[in-house]
Amino acid sequence: MKTYRSSAALGEFIRSRRQRLKPEDCGIDPLPGRRRTPGLRREEVAYLANMSVTYYTWLEQGKDLNPSPDILLGIGRALQLGDSERSYLLSLAETDLADEPLSAAPIDLPLLRSLTGQMRYPSFITDDDTNVLAWNRAAELTLADFGRMPERDRHMMQLAFLDADYRQRLVNWEEFGRYTASWLRTLFERAKHSPVYMERFEHLNRESEHFRRCWDLYEIKQNHAFAAVLRLPDGPEMHFDIRSAGCVDHNPSLIWTILVPRAGSGTEEHLTRLLAEEAAGEREG
Repeated sequence: MKTYRSSAALGEFIRSRRQRLKPEDCGIDPLPGRRRTPGLRREEVAYLANMSVTYYTWLEQGKDLNPSPDILLGIGRALQLGDSERSYLLSLAETDLADEPLSAAPIDLPLLRSLTGQMRYPSFITDDDTNVLAWNRAAELTLADFGRMPERDRHMMQLAFLDADYRQRLVNWEEFGRYTASWLRTLFERAKHSPVYMERFEHLNRESEHFRRCWDLYEIKQNHAFAAVLRLPDGPEMHFDIRSAGCVDHNPSLIWTILVPRAGSGTEEHLTRLLAEEAAGEREG
């Protein structure tokens, strides 16, 4: 986190992936000599990627080399990157795109609130600054009372790492922190041009040791659901799969998150009761 230029981010990322591998993981005999750092050596990655050690070293050092897709894909194979990690690596090399903020369609808040309001499962929509723009009543009953929050605190960086009530509700908060940090890293190159995002990011980096640990893992959000376990006050545990979809209403900065009850956990039945009790209370009121 010393710099936010894409070439430096690319170097930091491939170095982090190199350090997690061992020669035996890649089917090669270790080079002789004592290893002073964990993971593969640069020479070993260069060998696996069929490229010069000097060029690979320059990439790790953050030099502006404009590597071709073939070179990056070779590095991805050598480092055994998954699909999401490989896509992230390619996106970091797209310096012409990464250095300019993406234009987005105007945000239609009434539409977003109408869409989330029609959902029965807990649902909310965020933007690149991680602001929670729209949500439904099920999300308020299970996750957080978004409507009562000060607008300045109604964003996922604050909720995930700095909100004590939110933390108490998440039984698997430690794992959720890693999931959230990997999501923030995935959108970082696009969002870093926003002063609001960067101010929140720097504040989070100062205030949350848990965030710093998760961020330094260099994990990238994979395309699968995250299992979240919630415990409401005086209620049973609720098990959800967190799923998300991007580019809501043709706007690439918007992400729609839905908490889907896990089958057989009793969560859907409990959620149905919560919503029914809420509706009955409104009728009596």
